[in-house]
Amino acid sequence: MTVRNLDKLFRPASVAVVGASNKPHSVGSVVMRNLLDGGFDGPIMPVNPHQTSVAGVLCHADIEGLPVTPDLAVVCTPPETVPGVIDALGRAGTRAAVVITAGVDQTAMLAASRPYLLRILGHNCVGLLVPGLGLNASFAPSGLTAGDIAFVSQSGALCTAVLDWAAQREIGFSHFVSLGNGADVDFGDVIDYLAQDRATRSILLYIESVTQARKFLSACRAASRAKPIVAIKSGRNSQGAKAAHSHTGALAGRDDVYDAALARGGVLRVDTTEDLFEAVETLARVRPVRGDGLVIVTNGGGLGVMAADALAERGGKLADLSPETLAALDKVLPATWSRGNPVDIIGDAPGSRYGDALDVLLTAREADALVVMHAPTGITSSTEVARGVAAKLQGCRKPVLANWMGGRVVAPGRDILEEAGIPSFETPGSVVSAFMQLVDYRRLQSLLIETPPAQLESFSPDRDRAASVIKAVLDDGRSLLTEHEAKQLLDAYGVPIVVTRVARDEDEAERLAQEMGYPVVVKVLSRDISHKSDVGGVALNLKTAEAVRGAVEAIRGRVGELRPDAAIDGFTVQQMVTRSGAHELLVGSFVDDVFGPVIMFGQGGTAVEVVRDRAVTLPPLNMAIARRLIAKTRVSRLLEGYRDRPSADMEAIETALLKGGQLVADFAEVSELDINPLLADDKGVIALDARVALKPATTSGVARLAIRPYPSELEEVVTLRDGQALTLRPIRPEDEAAHGDFFDHIDKEDLRLRFFNVVKRPEHDALARFTQIDYDREMCFIATRRTGNGQETLGVVRAIADPDNERAEYAVIVRSDYKGTGLGYALMRKLIDYCRGRGTGELFGIVLAENQAMRQLAETLGFETRKGEDATVVETVLKLT
Repeated sequence: MTVRNLDKLFRPASVAVVGASNKPHSVGSVVMRNLLDGGFDGPIMPVNPHQTSVAGVLCHADIEGLPVTPDLAVVCTPPETVPGVIDALGRAGTRAAVVITAGVDQTAMLAASRPYLLRILGHNCVGLLVPGLGLNASFAPSGLTAGDIAFVSQSGALCTAVLDWAAQREIGFSHFVSLGNGADVDFGDVIDYLAQDRATRSILLYIESVTQARKFLSACRAASRAKPIVAIKSGRNSQGAKAAHSHTGALAGRDDVYDAALARGGVLRVDTTEDLFEAVETLARVRPVRGDGLVIVTNGGGLGVMAADALAERGGKLADLSPETLAALDKVLPATWSRGNPVDIIGDAPGSRYGDALDVLLTAREADALVVMHAPTGITSSTEVARGVAAKLQGCRKPVLANWMGGRVVAPGRDILEEAGIPSFETPGSVVSAFMQLVDYRRLQSLLIETPPAQLESFSPDRDRAASVIKAVLDDGRSLLTEHEAKQLLDAYGVPIVVTRVARDEDEAERLAQEMGYPVVVKVLSRDISHKSDVGGVALNLKTAEAVRGAVEAIRGRVGELRPDAAIDGFTVQQMVTRSGAHELLVGSFVDDVFGPVIMFGQGGTAVEVVRDRAVTLPPLNMAIARRLIAKTRVSRLLEGYRDRPSADMEAIETALLKGGQLVADFAEVSELDINPLLADDKGVIALDARVALKPATTSGVARLAIRPYPSELEEVVTLRDGQALTLRPIRPEDEAAHGDFFDHIDKEDLRLRFFNVVKRPEHDALARFTQIDYDREMCFIATRRTGNGQETLGVVRAIADPDNERAEYAVIVRSDYKGTGLGYALMRKLIDYCRGRGTGELFGIVLAENQAMRQLAETLGFETRKGEDATVVETVLKLT
């Protein structure tokens, strides 16, 4: 990720147009005219050896002859000339270019730009618009107004269509960016830049595909904490899932993966361009929802029913009105009102009746949000009703949306509501959609700061054993593990399995069955057969030696008939697991071309493809993410228990997901994992069958993940001056409670010296931001020790680097009772070594001038002290590279 030189792209002081032309309707002509007409306040310099002037501006024969070095160049020359143009621009000192030309040799173009750190937008793009600067460096139509929405798109055609659509609706933009091929500047770079741009309130994305998934998600996760990101991803119904050995791979739809990835990035996904802009306006103008209980107020029962239907289809819910609310409404509404939600206040309702109902509902605790609906009648005035509603909602602290249904008659009422800051929609479906966007956005934001339950402290997989299984299979030239090998792999990671033994023939199968005790299950063992039931390779509930012998013979015969090409390596014998009422589940993983390993959960069994009840997410997982993954499936409702069936052991299911996810993260060789069925009931889980596919690894398991997992390799034990041994490790989301307690053990004066102000114990949102970090962007090490109640935090040091990793700002604090023990020094050394190892240019910190202890520590560590912005602070700086 890098924003290096993007200021030259998005805030240039001068622009050159290489390939400017006087030829009507040519790209070079349109770009030049757009720049001149946009009102850009800086030199605009056309470059073309065949022209004396372009659009009335003196033209220059070559880049070397320009009177000033342009910050930005717009390149619209033939494709074969582009690498040479980029090289000339780089030598001249230009550091950003918009390459509109299509069909460019991308490798040569990037090679030309790299020595100069020249950033390229494109190639094959429409260009760039920054209306606040009057910059229209594109061949798109001009006339765009300035605003606070940034739009970033891979589709050039969509860019021009959206510009025209937005102009008609008077929607303004802070930036309008066409990425084109995204050879250099991509989504991640632009999102990083816009996250820090004060003129941008929200970011809209049109996505066709994503490259560098970790960079993209890291940028989204950082930006979405500060401002909304809303996206359209095309190809929602793509049939591009590849065939795979396991059920999991066959079920994987790339759109499911994009859904999961965008959710992990805090990005709200919508379906249409209208939804895109409506979502932004709704999020900007309506108070955030605190829950998902909606109350509908309407003067027409039909309108309310339509809205309720739309809400149910979107997965929303109507609030249940409390007895107190019903009683209060009885006092102010006609006897014939609906006495339920939707609140139908009858067709003759004037504005005063709406106001009386709102008085009650605005104070009802069960009402998280309101939708006020109105259909015109000959009895009341739609305008008068709108005035009454607008007056009642002044200063309202609950989110309220409106639907004035109709056309010409209700239009003035809509205008009144809009002027009062109440978003008004034309249909029940659209107003409900807006409400669900608020709910979905709240959920996404909650996920970003959710505190997960404690991790599996005792979980310590046998990685050496797992590695030996994987190595043996690859050394044998195979890609598919046998059932016995797959279960060995799961057992190494602590996933409960049914004990399985391998028999070469009928005699050995009979002997193993007798040793285990009847009843047993016999299955074919073949490296060539993935789904044993497809070839009749499974025999269940065998209760005698004769039954075992007969099953082996029958399986051999069926396999020989149906799969004569398959080699039979033997037969597996396992105890028959009989758990009445247990659920058959699927836990799996596959590798997506874009986002790498993906974890899948759903209903298992032989009918898994028919039932198609599954959900996906990206690793790494914690217990909270695993719980949400399970909740997305239909089978989750059965797992909660019903009638005389107790609820399943949800913690055991979540733990199995975590262990499967850890296996995939540890071994890049694992391309597919399929535990099916995983039996689950109130007694726990057990894997009855498993399939694992391998590929030779070209990278580490962690490197292929789209989200960097917890870096356990950075954990170490240090000894303080008093001989006390503490663990220094990266912070985890699960540390939130201990982090809050940590503040309770720091004196007010120490807190003031660290935070430059007296601070109290942080609330959940702040603690979540302290403990839930992106390990690709920042690092926080904590010193901990184990107590009877869990882990205790004794000291914290953190550093946040800029996207280019040139500078990282540090901060450190230890508990007041640990000052003078050497803990601060140990934490700082840990941080310095980490930052140096990842190539950070320099480490710096802003320190109160009066904080002599911190200044002395920094000096001891080799930091240079410089003047700060004012006399109260100093800057301590350590060069690392």
